[in-house]
Amino acid sequence: MKKILIAGTNSGVGKTTISLGIMQALTKRNLKVQPYKVGPDYIDPSYHTFITGRYSRNLDSYMLDDEKIKYIVKNASKDADISVIEGVMGLYDGYGIDLNDCTSSYTSKILKTPVILVINAKAMAASAAAMVLGYKMLDENVNIAGVITNNVKSESHYNTLKEAIEKYTGVEVLGYFPPNKEFSLESRHLGLIPSMEMDSLKAKFDNLADEIEKYINIDRIIEIAESEEFECSFDLDEFIQKNKVENKTIAIAYDKAFNFYYRENLELFEKLGMKIEYFSPMEDKKLPPCDYVYIGGGFPEIFAKELHENKEIREEIFKAYEKNIPIYAECGGLMYLGEKLQDKENNIYDMVGIFQGCSKMTSSLKRFGYCLGEAKVDTILAKKDQIIKGHEFHHSIFDSSEECAYHMKKVKNNKVVDEWEGGYSKKNTLATYLHTHFYNNLDCIANFIERGCE
Repeated sequence: MKKILIAGTNSGVGKTTISLGIMQALTKRNLKVQPYKVGPDYIDPSYHTFITGRYSRNLDSYMLDDEKIKYIVKNASKDADISVIEGVMGLYDGYGIDLNDCTSSYTSKILKTPVILVINAKAMAASAAAMVLGYKMLDENVNIAGVITNNVKSESHYNTLKEAIEKYTGVEVLGYFPPNKEFSLESRHLGLIPSMEMDSLKAKFDNLADEIEKYINIDRIIEIAESEEFECSFDLDEFIQKNKVENKTIAIAYDKAFNFYYRENLELFEKLGMKIEYFSPMEDKKLPPCDYVYIGGGFPEIFAKELHENKEIREEIFKAYEKNIPIYAECGGLMYLGEKLQDKENNIYDMVGIFQGCSKMTSSLKRFGYCLGEAKVDTILAKKDQIIKGHEFHHSIFDSSEECAYHMKKVKNNKVVDEWEGGYSKKNTLATYLHTHFYNNLDCIANFIERGCE
């Protein structure tokens, strides 16, 4: 199995740009590249998918145990020539300070994957070796097999860095990348702008790959990627056979406003025998004939005017709610199912109106990070007292008098560090800021399916 994990010393070191460039360079060599992203992020994987033509997968150690992560990689990579995993934050950054808690380094260990470490080497010489040595020695079970030096303007500077790092650390330096604003990607309040909103990406990434080939030894990366296999004990077959359905359709919102989905979540519905019908709350006037509706996260606040103007689809979704069709909405989906949405300019737009209240954009993150949702009542996903693992990441609040369906907790080092109420449930509709991965919460999908079969 050929696989590598590209990690940074910290966020903002250039890890994403270099990861995308390497993926594109490998793809241009006619290799089948299977991409992955450590952590819960939705946006970086959209770029991976655009470049490689293969769906990128999230490897999140908070929401998924080791065996489920291995299962995802084994299945997605089985017909690939090479797998490229983009890390999250710094190599050893995760949930708290435990090196094995949701870190890129831990992911590399359970998947037996060599690590390519990206460092910002601007204005450094031998001190770069001290940095690399620290990362190498902090956990000697992490296989740091190569280094890429970023923000290096000249070959002479690079040669100095290479000599120092290899002399003092024994880690091979695989190349450098000069600063170049042409390859920066636009951002907004939740990170990078999703790939489907960006124009001229193909030309940008083709040029990026050409530059990567100039400065980084791709041949050597392919050699380093030859790595050990791993075993996996998890299997979905029993769950699928037990919960198989026939002649059921799920309508999934997918457009520029709603596109935050874990690929396994969507594929699980297909594996269970459902037909998926995608629809656009921005453009479609009718909801596809369906037995279930799933509205993921995204940027409804950016496209609030278009969502407001499409009154027909909003009325269709409300009718589905009245008919007791199970509707599950995450984050942006919650904002859409409320009565109103107020953007940063204080413009107020009509939304679907299932839940009383108004989503209001704020200037800072309201919730960020991993958390647990304990069901206070029976919902379409969870029975009362059932706990769902997930994460929240949003700049909005939902100002509402509705009763909340979840008691939310953030737990670190076995201590509750924050608590709040969240999520809303009415009839067969559930809307919450909590994003979850269905593999971690298979009981919830069993509950969801059951509601549509009643």
